Amino acid sequence: MSTVSISSTTSQAMSAHAPAAPKDPFAGMTLLTAEGQQPRAKQAIEITKNALKRIRIAMAKEGISPTAGGLRVGITGGGCSGLSYNIRFDTQPRERDRTFVFGAGLETPNDPSGAQAVRIFVDPKSFLYLAGMVLDFEETLMRQGFNFINPNSTKSCGCGSSFSA
Repeated sequence: MSTVSISSTTSQAMSAHAPAAPKDPFAGMTLLTAEGQQPRAKQAIEITKNALKRIRIAMAKEGISPTAGGLRVGITGGGCSGLSYNIRFDTQPRERDRTFVFGAGLETPNDPSGAQAVRIFVDPKSFLYLAGMVLDFEETLMRQGFNFINPNSTKSCGCGSSFSA
């Protein structure tokens, strides 16, 4: 039989807690700002270098030319938290879409596009909920996919594919 004793001692250095700095959700990420936009603009969206790489690879697999098509990012009603993100490729922007252009001349590893720019299309209704968002791509042992870092989200579900605003 073993005995474990726990003592509670507090030093002055431990008891004087400094206020914790808020965690930067973009730490370690390379953020890309769309052409003609200001960094971290509230009326724009941004992507990470990882997302740019993955968009280019997926567009090449789907046979979509970066000069002709782009990635459509939007939201629809539904999901656990009320609104769901959706992404798909589109051949051209619609009349009222906001178009964001990223990565012209910026090479990414295994770049099938030759450093061509990619376009992201967002419809006006979706943009109300996506303004200020950062699109990232995460690839870990546990998860692989796009992450939506959205300042307009008040709560989201565990899988991260739906949110409330």
